[in-house]
Amino acid sequence: MNNRIYAIGDIHGCFNSMKELIENKIQLRKEDKLIFLGDYIDRGPDSKKVLDYIIELQNNDYDIVTLLGNHESMLLNAYANKAEIYKWLFNGGSETLKSLNIDSLENLAPKYIHFFNNLKPYYELDNFLFVHAGFNDNIENPFSDNYTMLWRSKKQYYNPLLIDKTIIHGHSPVSIAVTQNQVLNNSNVINLDGGCVYNKAHYGKLIALEIKTRTILVVE
Repeated sequence: MNNRIYAIGDIHGCFNSMKELIENKIQLRKEDKLIFLGDYIDRGPDSKKVLDYIIELQNNDYDIVTLLGNHESMLLNAYANKAEIYKWLFNGGSETLKSLNIDSLENLAPKYIHFFNNLKPYYELDNFLFVHAGFNDNIENPFSDNYTMLWRSKKQYYNPLLIDKTIIHGHSPVSIAVTQNQVLNNSNVINLDGGCVYNKAHYGKLIALEIKTRTILVVE
């Protein structure tokens, strides 16, 4: 069966780019697997549309893996503890509230809470590890450090549990040339965050990678 495996970097409310990437570039089929690396929300204008689209894919039995990003984590912290709200708002949460047409997280619809609570910290498939940011290389079990998975990236890993894996991540915006070089050079660490929400040189791209063929797809 010709099932393709795609990973997509940080979306940050860039719904039009995501829709173009999935429907026109990838042309997603039900036998494909699609892995989102987190940061669906904040900063960009259409966080609600992004969430609704992904939830609809899940509800329609597409094979979707959704990872937790640091921005979803900040939202969940703010939802649980009002003292955390300013950190989230400062990092783009106000755009998410606006997109959801609510003025407080207390009014967040249950389907979004369910979505956020079911995001995975990382995902393992064959020889690949998918994570939002990276892993703690200095502890015996790198999968036990949730903070690092959300906030810290590295270009190389030496932990015995990581050294033979290819790690696909987002979180830290890079130019498309960096991603292309990592793929071309068979790097063990590949960054798919093209900084799609940033309108500045070298950024402004949403990136997908097909894992088996190492094909890069980009929407400007």
